Amino acid sequence: MSGIVTALDSVIGRLADLADTPSIPYRTAVVWLSGLQTAWELYVDRRQIPKFSVPIPPPELKNHLKKDTFKKAQAYGRDKLNYSIANTIYSFAVGLAFIYFGVYAATWDSTGRFMARVGIAASRTIVHSLLWMAYLTLITAIPGLAWSYYYTFVLEEKHGFNKSTVKLFITDTLKTWLLTAVIGLPVLAGFLKIIDIAGKNFVAWLMLFLLGIQLILQIVFPIFIQPLFNKFTPLPEGELRTRVEALASKLKFPLTHLYVIDGSKRSSHSNAYFYGLPWSKRIVIYDTLIKDSTPAEVEAVLAHELGHWYLSHPSRLILIAQGHLLFTLVIFSIFIHNKALFEAFGFDPRLAVSSPSGGSQPVVIGFILYQLLFEPLDTVVKFFMNSKTRKYEYQADAFAVQLGFKKELGDALIKLHVNNLSSPHSDRLYSAYHHSHPTLPERLRAMDDYTGEHWLKLSPQAKKEEIAEQHKKED
Repeated sequence: MSGIVTALDSVIGRLADLADTPSIPYRTAVVWLSGLQTAWELYVDRRQIPKFSVPIPPPELKNHLKKDTFKKAQAYGRDKLNYSIANTIYSFAVGLAFIYFGVYAATWDSTGRFMARVGIAASRTIVHSLLWMAYLTLITAIPGLAWSYYYTFVLEEKHGFNKSTVKLFITDTLKTWLLTAVIGLPVLAGFLKIIDIAGKNFVAWLMLFLLGIQLILQIVFPIFIQPLFNKFTPLPEGELRTRVEALASKLKFPLTHLYVIDGSKRSSHSNAYFYGLPWSKRIVIYDTLIKDSTPAEVEAVLAHELGHWYLSHPSRLILIAQGHLLFTLVIFSIFIHNKALFEAFGFDPRLAVSSPSGGSQPVVIGFILYQLLFEPLDTVVKFFMNSKTRKYEYQADAFAVQLGFKKELGDALIKLHVNNLSSPHSDRLYSAYHHSHPTLPERLRAMDDYTGEHWLKLSPQAKKEEIAEQHKKED
């Protein structure tokens, strides 16, 4: 094992030397990569636009979408897409401005001057790093409020989904910022301290640290954090509670609590989920789902969700995420001391190896610059993750169907689709890139095969031929 570690260190060292070359135009590379990513996303979005002009719903939904509802769904989808396109262009422009005007280096220097004014020693690198990150977060978050406000009070309001108030919007924002500071800053401090202590061996220790943080947040978030935003009440006795408890017992799901959440306080969209430790799980159902569905349909939705648990989908996704994190940190170890990268963005290149003020190296700068360079490559990761989650959705649907909930799950999904005004038509590439779930027509057709494997394995052309054949039979 030690031989493998030594060989890996040698490879990383050689790659780091090759990457730390002044002739590499890192600043230009980031601009071009970001531009290509933006162009790609705009291209994918552009492919979806014609779908909102299709005059009739898919055949699987033609008996469930009234004419006016179909028009509303098309209009809602078009407005959301236009919003997404505008936000993508805005984000690219802001990122470009940050690079062009040297905002990253300028804010690092300004937070250093602030520390000097208030009497904080320049050698306290971690304090400087936390102030810098807080500053960067604020100057991007404050303009972002306008986008959030528009989405909530203009777009969602226009289509009848917004239930929030300006007061609630403001308090939610302040709570989110406070929680981000209370949780995020200590985690970042720990992240930087581990790298400072562990040196070149930081990857393994950082993996353990971040895995521990993720597990803690999974437990803490629904118990202590989400109640700051929503009210949880026990599901009252009745048919629905009896059905859910019987389903959990049948599957040996370790159900300990069953809650209703007041999702209608902010939106009329619906959802249901579970969380907790392996031996103690809690199920949460949105009040909007209960209001719009029969007890049998809610039970079918939960059969789908418990299918994810039964088939170990959450655990598999955690393992995939850890693999991606490991890859990210290993590549970061190549760039952590890259003087050429620091200098390309206006930083003192000495900061790549140490702090001129006598403190530890400001690792956070290298990590942010590294993210700027490699973030566009996450486009590939996004495709991969969506392909996995879509497959898991088919499997969870099949699980519910095999339990005897085919009709109820289909009816529930159709109601959710109709009530949420989900887009009836989706471009194949757009859906693969943006959607973690298959489209509703795909799910309904897959459920007819009980496992979903038949439809999942078909080529796009074969799917079109099957649809055409089905149309002939219906006519």
